[in-house]
Amino acid sequence: MPEPARLRVVAVVEETSESRSLVFEAPEGWSYRPGQFLTLRIPSDRTGSVARSYSLSSSPHVDDALQVTVKRAGYGSNWLCDNVTAGSEVDVLPPSGAFVPGSLDADVLLLAAGSGITPVMSIAKSVLAAGTGRIALIYANQHQDAVIFDAELRELVARHPERLLVVHWLESVQGLPTAPALRELARPFADRECFVCGPGGFMDTAEEALRELEIPRARTHIERFVSLKRNPFERKKRTEQIAPEETTAAGGDATVELDLDGKHHKLRWPRQQRLLDVLLDNGVAAPFSCREGACSACACRIDRGEVKMLQNSVLEQEDLDEGIILACQSLPITDEIHISYE
Repeated sequence: MPEPARLRVVAVVEETSESRSLVFEAPEGWSYRPGQFLTLRIPSDRTGSVARSYSLSSSPHVDDALQVTVKRAGYGSNWLCDNVTAGSEVDVLPPSGAFVPGSLDADVLLLAAGSGITPVMSIAKSVLAAGTGRIALIYANQHQDAVIFDAELRELVARHPERLLVVHWLESVQGLPTAPALRELARPFADRECFVCGPGGFMDTAEEALRELEIPRARTHIERFVSLKRNPFERKKRTEQIAPEETTAAGGDATVELDLDGKHHKLRWPRQQRLLDVLLDNGVAAPFSCREGACSACACRIDRGEVKMLQNSVLEQEDLDEGIILACQSLPITDEIHISYE
């Protein structure tokens, strides 16, 4: 697994009464892309520790430090907000995630609600600082005082009035966002790459709005976070044999071929072993994070052959139809399989 680092907190910023930004001193050798996340180890009296993922609100093109923004929403978030101060040290896994723009020069439509602004803010700052793209941001909150990065967004609009449009939706004034309302707000920007992040209900509504605009799934990016059942900080061997009844074929091992980082690999794939474990056991530096089918960091594409996924909490049906799979959850069905990483 990627090796965690113990990062020192250099500042804690109170964004709203319910949210804090934790600013970490960046370790040497780490890099990230706008829209990615960090996974933090949080102490627990019951289990020793739990792991929680939080999006980076900093931009690799603007900020020297790493910053995640945390809104109170459960044990992990509450612990961080209540206990972490400047000088604290936190175990953190390297940046991961695929909620990233293909180009900083392309125009984008961003839809966020609540703390879903976090990865969206990283994308917006990066596009404005290092690209030429224009940005339309639709941002929903319960009320004005809950708007995270309110002052920073106003400052960005003032500096880039021709490139950044921010539309606020306040439930206290307008009620809950509806698909027809979001559809009409998004309509002028329907030709853009779209990014959606926020609570589940908001994302379902936003996805419905984008579908009604007939925006292709390939241009729609959804960021979902679920609680991790297994702790990636536990230093146990992660290769896990699958019960025979969960496999779909008998007989000998399958074969998988792939190209990654300029190297071609052809590997034996035991039918009771997940694809990611096969790759890591053979020294292939395949990307991954949660290992639970919940973050899409290990996503790859099936070019030939067929697999079975044991768990999937993040890929949409359109992704599956395009051959996207999660390496951490995939078992072979056919004897020969070819995959690719994009």
